[in-house]
Amino acid sequence: MSKESWLPTLKTDTPEEGYDLAVKLARKAVGMTQPDENVRKELRPVYANNADSLTFASQVVAINFQTVAAANNYWNE
Repeated sequence: MSKESWLPTLKTDTPEEGYDLAVKLARKAVGMTQPDENVRKELRPVYANNADSLTFASQVVAINFQTVAAANNYWNE
């Protein structure tokens, strides 16, 4: 039996759903990069109060959204 994929598709019905998927992709990347939840909790106060870190996080989401939008033909179908 195969394991169900956490990312079965990049297709979404709306741009808003696409943006939500972009955020999910960013969050998943953080969890895969640092799988130890305790370490992530320890680091969160450092980046949560750093404007540059928050800006970079937004940039990652924006890049992911570009990818999702392209996969959805920019919802022009």
